Amino acid sequence: MHADTAYAMVERGGLMAGMRGYFPPDNTLRVTGVLMREGINVFELTMNSDRAIEAMQAAKREYGEDACVGMGTVLDAETARRVLDAGADFIVSPAFSPEVVRAAQAADVLVAPGVITPTECVDAWALGVKLLKIFPIGPLGLDYFKTIRGPLDHIRFMCNGGTNDVTVREFMEAGAVACGMANWLTGDGHMPLEAIGQRARLLRQVVAEVRSGAKAAT
Repeated sequence: MHADTAYAMVERGGLMAGMRGYFPPDNTLRVTGVLMREGINVFELTMNSDRAIEAMQAAKREYGEDACVGMGTVLDAETARRVLDAGADFIVSPAFSPEVVRAAQAADVLVAPGVITPTECVDAWALGVKLLKIFPIGPLGLDYFKTIRGPLDHIRFMCNGGTNDVTVREFMEAGAVACGMANWLTGDGHMPLEAIGQRARLLRQVVAEVRSGAKAAT
C-alpha cells in the first residue's frame, strides 16, 4: 500500500487500533474482525508482541485493501526493513529515528515517528514525514498538545499514549488528524470481544460527533 493511500485511510477513519501483548494470528483475527464490523480498519501490530509479523500478515491476507495493517514499536532501520519486506502498510515508532523514516520513505510506505518536543516535531517534519505520532501525549494532557500545536499547526499529528474515549474527543477537537490506542481499546489480548466491540462503537461515535461539530452528551 502506497504511503498516500495509507495516510488517507488513517485520516478518513481517525482511529488506529493498536495490539500489544497476546496477539498471535488467531487472536489478532478475532479482534480485528470485531473492529472491522464496528468500522475501524487501521490496525497497528507491535514488534514486542507475540508473533507480530505473522499476525500482521494474517490480517493483511484476511482483509486485503479493505484494511490498512502496519507495524508499531519499530525502533531501528534493520527492523524497519524487516517489516517492510513482510508487507507492512505503515510503520509507527515511539521515537524519532531518521534511519527508520528514510527506510520507509524509500519503500513509499507511510511512517509515523514518535515525537514529543517542538524540536523533534520540526526535525521529523523537515524530512517529509506525512504524519507525526505525538507520544506519550496522554500523561502530558490536552494543554500540552494545544501548546505544542499552536506554532506548529501546519503539522499533522496523531495523538497516542494513554488515550481513551474522553481524550480522543479532546485531542481531535484540538486538531489531531487521528488518535491511536491499544490498551483502552484492545487490552493485552485477553479483553472480551464484546467489550472491544462496545468501545470501538463508542469511539466511532466520538469521531463522527467531532467531525460533525456535535457536542458530547452531559
